Amino acid sequence: MSCLLTIDTSLETALLCISRDGVLLKSSSNHSQKDHASWLQPALEKLLKDTVISFAELNAIAVVAGPGSYTGLRVGMASAKGLCYALKVPLILLDNLYVMAASYLHHNGKGIVCPMIDARRMEVFTAVYDSSKNMLMAPAALVLEADSFNNWINVEPVFFIGNGAAKYKVLLKSANAYFPDWQPGAMDFVRIAQEMYDRGEFAELAYSEPFYVKAFYDPVKAKS
Repeated sequence: MSCLLTIDTSLETALLCISRDGVLLKSSSNHSQKDHASWLQPALEKLLKDTVISFAELNAIAVVAGPGSYTGLRVGMASAKGLCYALKVPLILLDNLYVMAASYLHHNGKGIVCPMIDARRMEVFTAVYDSSKNMLMAPAALVLEADSFNNWINVEPVFFIGNGAAKYKVLLKSANAYFPDWQPGAMDFVRIAQEMYDRGEFAELAYSEPFYVKAFYDPVKAKS
C-alpha cells in the first residue's frame, strides 16, 4: 500500500494531492500564483488533517519539476526535497509537458500531442509525443514560427494543448492542427505519480533540481 503526496506549484494554479494506491483522496488548489509559497505549507497541513493521514504515512513525494515559472518550480522543489529528507522517503520528479500529453491521451485516445506552456512573448516550453506517449521532440524553449511543427502537421493531425497553445493558433492555419481546451486534473497527476512509484522511478535527492529547460538569470552568478 502506498500513500503519496503530489505537489505542483509550476504554473498559475498550484495543486496539492493526497492519494493512496493511485486513488485520489483529496486535493487542494491555489489560483493566485504570487501566493503559492505562502499557501503551500498551511494547505498541506489542512490536507493531511482532512484525510486523517500523518506525515509518517507518506511513502513518497512527487513534485512537478518543470518546465514552468522559475519561482514556482523552486518553491515546489524546495518543499518536496525538505519533506523527503525529513521523512526519509523517495522523491518523484514529474515532467509538466509529459503530464499534459499523457493526460490528454489517457482521456481522448490517439494522436500526436504537442503540449505548450507560455514562456512570454511568442516563446513556449514545448515537446511532441506520439499516441503511445513516446517523445518525438525533446522539451525545448521555442520561439513559435508558422512552420515550427511541419514535420508532423504535414503528415497527420496534431493536437496543441496548454496555456501556450493560443499563441500558435494565431500563427498556424492548417486542417491538421487542433487546439482543444485541455489541462490535466488532479487525478492525472496522481495516476502518473503512482505509475512512477510502482516502477521505482525515484530521483537522487541530493542532486535533484528544477527542470527549467532554459537557463534563468542569476544575479549572484552574473557578478562572479
